[in-house]
Amino acid sequence: MTDILTHTESGILTITLNRVPKKNSITSAMYAAISDALEVATADPLVRVAVIQGHETIFSAGNDIGDFLKAPPTTESPVIRFLRVISSFPKPLIGAVCGAAVGVGTTLLLHCDLVYAGDNAAFSLPFVNLGLCPEAGSSYLLPRLMGHQRAAEALLLGDPFTAETALEVGLINRIVPPAEVHALAHRQAQRLAAKPLGALVASKRLMKQEQAAPVAARIEEEIAIFGRMLGEPAAKEALTAFMENRRPDFSTL
Repeated sequence: MTDILTHTESGILTITLNRVPKKNSITSAMYAAISDALEVATADPLVRVAVIQGHETIFSAGNDIGDFLKAPPTTESPVIRFLRVISSFPKPLIGAVCGAAVGVGTTLLLHCDLVYAGDNAAFSLPFVNLGLCPEAGSSYLLPRLMGHQRAAEALLLGDPFTAETALEVGLINRIVPPAEVHALAHRQAQRLAAKPLGALVASKRLMKQEQAAPVAARIEEEIAIFGRMLGEPAAKEALTAFMENRRPDFSTL
């Protein structure tokens, strides 16, 4: 599909979000394509590292709300499969982020091993503002990364944060001009691809071993709560207001 481009060369799988006119908002078909690519890469011994990137002006505006409303996620939806696949991907995973990274555009980065960002990157997690709860294990991972108070600003208030803040708290590794982000990510991917795959996989597994089970459990818990909240009045009002380009009214909710 053209909304997701995949290319494998010299041991590196590159996955590109390619729906720029729609701000790289992610549809069910896009989630399925990314999951397919990562699952193939997991099984392919010739693939040693994967890179997820967007465009120099936009990483991802998160879920495509129209698509989301037409096909609300269930426990077997493409988005749920994507969360399970990316959180358990065993090989090194690099994120290359420029512009806005909204919702899942930010939370997927929590499952990357290295993240490089443009100085135009901006991160936001507006789940509560949509009457929903966090996803992708972010309710577990973000407080441990940022500290409770900063995570509360991001997850409860929905306050956006800059690349500088993301660097300070450890969400990203380096900030460079947007035109340099993808090249930097691929240089680092080339360095990883030159190393023995067994050592890379074992090292990643050991680093993530203590959190693997809690993260997997939290993702499933978030999925259940998210699905329930999606049918409640607050989420319906928030998502309808978004589609109608107006402020939601939660005064009676």
